[in-house]
Amino acid sequence: MAKAPRKRKPKKDGPGRLAQFKAAYTMTRKGDPKIGWILLGIFVAVWAAFILLGVLLKTPVFLGIFGLSAALLAAIFVFGRRAERSAYRQMEGQPGAAAQALSTLRRGYTVTPAVGFNKNGDLVHRVVGKCGVVLVAEGAPSRIHHLLLTEKKRHARVLGDIPVHEIEAGDGEGQVPLPKLGRTVMKLPRTVSGAQLTEIEQRLKALSVTQNAMPIPKGPLPKGLKMPKAPS
Repeated sequence: MAKAPRKRKPKKDGPGRLAQFKAAYTMTRKGDPKIGWILLGIFVAVWAAFILLGVLLKTPVFLGIFGLSAALLAAIFVFGRRAERSAYRQMEGQPGAAAQALSTLRRGYTVTPAVGFNKNGDLVHRVVGKCGVVLVAEGAPSRIHHLLLTEKKRHARVLGDIPVHEIEAGDGEGQVPLPKLGRTVMKLPRTVSGAQLTEIEQRLKALSVTQNAMPIPKGPLPKGLKMPKAPS
């Protein structure tokens, strides 16, 4: 009898964790060249502290093993924070940077990039959630205020009494930096019910959104470097 062919194991989709970490480290290093030495220093310092404590308490082996795990966790934590800051630094000044920052919002928010723009490349993105509608503008501070006002009037015509919030992304006075953009949106008061969200979506369909007329790059975020989710 002929042997039945062996079933091949299905290939895993996407890169493995090690490949993802390597890609994230490579991209972080571009904006933070000393990241390797910093992580090594933190790892050694934490581990040495546990070993020293173990010697003083006469349990060097136990605390040495425990300290190894603690040192690794400390290095990973610091890497995550510095990777986040490095990613935002690389995003700054890039078209669609605010839209990329808003993509870190948790479930319950719908982000539509470039619902409004002008010939100078300034953009307005829209977020819909239980806070209502949030219009986020990015670009030159001297121009985006007028663009944001125009978009708010355009949306107000179809939204009626639904709250429309305005945010200017940037580092200027009265603006919200990219790292704080997601948290700022999530802190807005939640005054809209689930039924109203459906109504908002229906009303927004009445707008002639021209977002396809000005394609947004898939993002200044390097491929393989995932943005951390905005904390609740």
